[in-house]
Amino acid sequence: MIVSRTPLRVSFCGGGSDLKEYYKSSEKGGRVTSVALKKYVYVTVNSRFDDSVRVSYSQMEIVDDFEKLNHQLVKEAMRMTGIVKGVEITTIADIPSKGSGLGSSSSVTVGLLHALHCFAGRTPTSAQLAEEACKIEIEILGQTIGKQDQYAAAFGGCNHIIFNPDDTVSVEKLSTDVQFENNFALLYTGITRLANNILKEQNEQTEKNRKSLDLLVEQANLAKDMILDNNFSGLANLLNETWICKKELGSNVTNEKIDLMFKKLYNCGINGAKLLGAGGGGFILFEGGNDAMEMVRSEFLDKKIIPLEIDNNGSCILFSDR
Repeated sequence: MIVSRTPLRVSFCGGGSDLKEYYKSSEKGGRVTSVALKKYVYVTVNSRFDDSVRVSYSQMEIVDDFEKLNHQLVKEAMRMTGIVKGVEITTIADIPSKGSGLGSSSSVTVGLLHALHCFAGRTPTSAQLAEEACKIEIEILGQTIGKQDQYAAAFGGCNHIIFNPDDTVSVEKLSTDVQFENNFALLYTGITRLANNILKEQNEQTEKNRKSLDLLVEQANLAKDMILDNNFSGLANLLNETWICKKELGSNVTNEKIDLMFKKLYNCGINGAKLLGAGGGGFILFEGGNDAMEMVRSEFLDKKIIPLEIDNNGSCILFSDR
């Protein structure tokens, strides 16, 4: 049996600039500053008695040919790794995997690839896992998503990720000593959405949104410097500026319920906030002192609040009997 563990991610600044339509047409490419979250997707791969394939997630499938699988990420990960029969695969997530804004689909893909490669006796690098996950999601399945999630999940830690115009990706590791959990937290909106639909609109409006995207790239650079300087107040203000830019990228980034939650957060005394992921739902990242945090917990008693704790390992194999 193989068990992989792959983190979700939280992006501070730069989201949207990792879409190919932008970074390939930009002189400096795209940039994202993000952290891997200490919340995970777990994938297990085990041998079956016969050549059939069993996949268990929110649904359960048993097929005699992997091509018959409905779970496209599993099917393509099996094809890419060459493990196409005689296995049982399960996926389990700490946080519901759809519409969280935490890059969960890419964490699933990276975790699947890692577990299947290990099952085959291979030891892939973080870069290989990220590249293969991007190929499956963007090239093979044609999803309108960027590349930041795959690299954050594969590498772990706190990173400044550069998406070059030549389609290569550079990962700059930032300090792992930064303690975010006392100042930053995530608030669940209770709303789920399909990121692909929102990103499709944003991608189609790249030229219209170019100035905003250029600004998001500069904000990602500033976020890197602020993290290195432990400048949390500056990072909080940057979150506010990023949220303003992000709302200009598409019509479905926010809604009345989300706007009301932001208003309540500011009334609690927080310093900065932004919605994570493509928008439309999922988690809000916010920064504030102890008093503000207590007021937020009192105001949102019915909502899940998670401290921003960093995973520094990236995708890893927790158990292998190979």
